Amino acid sequence: MTPRRAVRRVVSLVPSLTEAVAAGDPELLVGATDWCSHPAGLDVSRIGGTKNPDTARIAALAPDLVIANEEENRPQDLDALRAAGLDVLVTEIRTLDQALGELARVLVHGCGLPRPGWLDAAEAAWRDLPARPAEVTAVVPVWRRPWMVLGRDTFAGDLLARLGVRNRYAGHADRYPRIPLGELRDCGAGLVVLPDEPYRFTAEDGPEAFPGLPAALVSGRHLTWYGPSLTRAPGELAAAVDAALNTTAG
Repeated sequence: MTPRRAVRRVVSLVPSLTEAVAAGDPELLVGATDWCSHPAGLDVSRIGGTKNPDTARIAALAPDLVIANEEENRPQDLDALRAAGLDVLVTEIRTLDQALGELARVLVHGCGLPRPGWLDAAEAAWRDLPARPAEVTAVVPVWRRPWMVLGRDTFAGDLLARLGVRNRYAGHADRYPRIPLGELRDCGAGLVVLPDEPYRFTAEDGPEAFPGLPAALVSGRHLTWYGPSLTRAPGELAAAVDAALNTTAG
């Protein structure tokens, strides 16, 4: 695809997309959220959080394009940016295939960049997965106090499924249901997967809530980000899951 028009100034409202654009041309970015941590040392204007961006500050930056996500960002903020006359490209990402397609749309069509080599590498990494052991059912908390887990139609759940990890709550009516801890402990899962974002689960904060259950501590960036991290994500996630299961088996 060819870009709709020349794009020289981009504001990103999504950490994953910030990293993806910066990998191609960091000079395009003039604004990013406070949560945009990759690449390190990114020197752009910070425009607030994903849920509370300073829309007036964004408009003052006069971007050619604002890139956003329908889950990460609030409709009222995106509407305010459009009302200010800005071009807003909104992604929808619930699966790996969607992520790969939307990344191409943002980078090539939206920003006018060449298709990046890492995107092809990511496709290959997820296409050519090595054989996995028998499927394991897992519960995947993303928050505690209250406990919240992955439910239906999530990008992270799709990644795990491709690695032989079936989300126990993939059939729940909610995408991020609140489930009492007692129910989580008794749901029949054989594994708990604990990412370090959005809640920062650690070896000292999380596994103790699931006594007797193998706990895989995983990088939230590899589990929930769609960008250059996708090239290493299958290996990193599989290694964490295998380590948890093998430690318990041993």
